[in-house]
Amino acid sequence: MEVRMTLLVVLISLAVMPGVVTGDRLPIPLAPKGNFPPYGKDLFNGHPTGRLSNGRLATDFIAEALGYSNVVRAFLDPTLRKVDLLHGVSFASAGSGYDDLTVNFSELHKLGARRLAVVGLSPFGCCPLVKTMRDITNCYDEYNQVALSFNSMIKHNLANLQATLGMQNVLIDIYHVMTSAITNPNKYGFLETSKGCCGTGLYEYSETCRGMSTCQDPSKYVFWDAAHPTQRMYEIIAAEAMKSIIAAYWAN
Repeated sequence: MEVRMTLLVVLISLAVMPGVVTGDRLPIPLAPKGNFPPYGKDLFNGHPTGRLSNGRLATDFIAEALGYSNVVRAFLDPTLRKVDLLHGVSFASAGSGYDDLTVNFSELHKLGARRLAVVGLSPFGCCPLVKTMRDITNCYDEYNQVALSFNSMIKHNLANLQATLGMQNVLIDIYHVMTSAITNPNKYGFLETSKGCCGTGLYEYSETCRGMSTCQDPSKYVFWDAAHPTQRMYEIIAAEAMKSIIAAYWAN
C-alpha cells in the first residue's frame, strides 16, 4: 500500500520512557542528554545524536515507512539541509512533554496540519528506574494508572478536535504494546524486560549512562537504559503505530 504525505513534523518528546520520541542536540541545560557514548552505538554511523537509545527511535521508523528518510533530522541539527525541511523535521526535545507550546492543535490546524497522530503515555511504572526507586520487582501500578488516565483524557480531547475542526487524528496506543512486550517477551524475541542494557540497567540513564559498558545484544532487551526503550522496542512500537495510522487515514 502506497502512503503519501506532504510533510512529517515531530513535536514532542518525553524524558521518561516515552513511546515515540525524537532525539536531538538541542542546548537545553536541564533536559536529559544522550549526545555521548554509549548512546547511538547501533545507529548507522555508530555516533550519538542525542537519541536516548542505542539506535533509531519510533519516529525514525515511522518516517521511513511513510517514504521519508530513515532518520528524522532535528531542526537545530547543524548539518540540517534546507531540503530536509521540505519533507520531515523534528522540533522535539527530551523533557519537553505535552505542554501548551507543542500541543496547540488549533494552531497546528491553522498552519495547515490536517492529520494528527498523538502518542499516548507508556507504562512508565514498569521502567527499571521506577522499580529500583520503589524497591519493587513488579511494575508500579499507581504510575501505570496515571498513564492510563492520561491516555483516556487525550482520547477524549482528540474526539472533540475531530468534531470541532474536522481534523483527522489517531491516538497511538503504546501502553499496551509495551505492556505486551514486558509480559510476553518471547513473542517479540526479548530475553530481558526488568533491566536496561546500559551499566547495571537498574538506575543508569542519560549522564549516569555516560561511558558505561553495555549488554552484548540490545535487541534482546526491552530497555536500553533504565528509562528508555531499545531500538528494537521502538521498531515494534513503530510497526504498531503504522497499523493505527493506516487504519485511521488510508483504510478507506
